[in-house]
Amino acid sequence: MASSAESTLNQSAALPLPRPAQPAPCLDRNPEPRSLVNISPPEIVRRHSATWSGLHAETVQIMRQVPFEYGFRAPWHLLIAAEVAERDDGETFVEGLPRSTLRNFTHKLTFVPAGHDFRGWQKPRALTRTTYFYIDPCWPLVDPALRFEEIEFRPRLFFFDSDLWQTALKLKSLIENSDSMPRQYGEVLGIALTHEVVRINNDAAPRGPTHRGGLACWQQKRVTAYIEEHVADDIPLATLAGLARLSPFHFCRSFKDAFGMPPRRYHANRRIERAKQLLTNRELSVMSIALEVGFSDTSTFTAAFHRLTGQTPSRYRRNLG
Repeated sequence: MASSAESTLNQSAALPLPRPAQPAPCLDRNPEPRSLVNISPPEIVRRHSATWSGLHAETVQIMRQVPFEYGFRAPWHLLIAAEVAERDDGETFVEGLPRSTLRNFTHKLTFVPAGHDFRGWQKPRALTRTTYFYIDPCWPLVDPALRFEEIEFRPRLFFFDSDLWQTALKLKSLIENSDSMPRQYGEVLGIALTHEVVRINNDAAPRGPTHRGGLACWQQKRVTAYIEEHVADDIPLATLAGLARLSPFHFCRSFKDAFGMPPRRYHANRRIERAKQLLTNRELSVMSIALEVGFSDTSTFTAAFHRLTGQTPSRYRRNLG
């Protein structure tokens, strides 16, 4: 089985939006289903979730011992607590870190900062059980003195921290027993989780000055949400820059600082990721999927898909088993 695609996108553009009168504030909202970790094929997954203010959490269990892929990129931080995770083959990638082929990462944690790419594939040795925590970078319940939304978090892959692990397990138990515990308890645990995440980030902080570029939290949310909503459209650069209230030049530079790639590549990435999700539905033809994600014909779609994944859409579908 091949690893998930390296993302690099096509040219994009969309219907222009009126320029907002004022910058959008950080919103207390939770990830939409398309912004959760995508696992393919989806029919092998059982998910249970719970939502508190600024925090969405879900337990994910793989029900069949077959190869699967996973991927995620969204304007929320992602904390992963792997309760059972053993594989005979596979690799995991978090943007900003080397790829890992670690075979056993049971009781390991992974942290993916907002806007970073997380993807991989594995041939499981055991039925995987994982908990995902989606953390709003602008969470309103977090102590303002923490300045959580301004922190430049670093990615971490397959590490362990006892305090963070125990907090994650308590939240996991709330997902499984959401009716028996008061909502306020989950919110308090969620706030504790953010402090633990900040602590481990500070523990790993490099000495010396840090780069302060990139888009603000509200700008990342507004721009990425618009791209997701108009992923099949051609989106003019000026439209995205207007959403961030920046000039096109400064927007391009800040977007690349925040996401590690230019906006056109990011948009192209999202098109192919959306196509991969649609390819899991075998009732949809390759032509209909090409049109759905914004390509005018199958040959252009196939060429773009192959360029990013190393295989054609049809072969990718066959490899899903």
